[in-house]
Amino acid sequence: MDTFGLVEQVVRGLGYEFVDLETSPRGRLLRVFIDLPERDHGVTVEDCARVSNHLTRLFEVENVDYDRLEVSSPGLDRVLKRPADFVRFAGREATVRVRVPIDGQRNFVGLLEGVQEGKLMLRIADVTLALELLQIEKARLVPEL
Repeated sequence: MDTFGLVEQVVRGLGYEFVDLETSPRGRLLRVFIDLPERDHGVTVEDCARVSNHLTRLFEVENVDYDRLEVSSPGLDRVLKRPADFVRFAGREATVRVRVPIDGQRNFVGLLEGVQEGKLMLRIADVTLALELLQIEKARLVPEL
């Protein structure tokens, strides 16, 4: 199993939502993002320490080579990757970057309206765009302050 799969399995096994794994170009830094959606205030420092301790022990056993491990919450500008993310955060504003320009534009900011037939429904002003999920390069929530 690859590092991504190992991390995802441990995080879910501990009862957290696995949001994302970022690695540095040489894989020396592993940055894990976790969440706890049923808790209003998200994850705590103690949650991050718990996951970090489990991952550290697992990486020793599995001989995963890295220099530094960071575990944190996804933050206010949470990354959106899975169809379930777009559904869960329907009604929230997000920035979306597509792989191939649409009418010369790759970056969009709009209101998430869920997913239909493999497409993200994104409302911009009074128009709803249907963006192919496979064409989304990057998507993040716009922080609500």
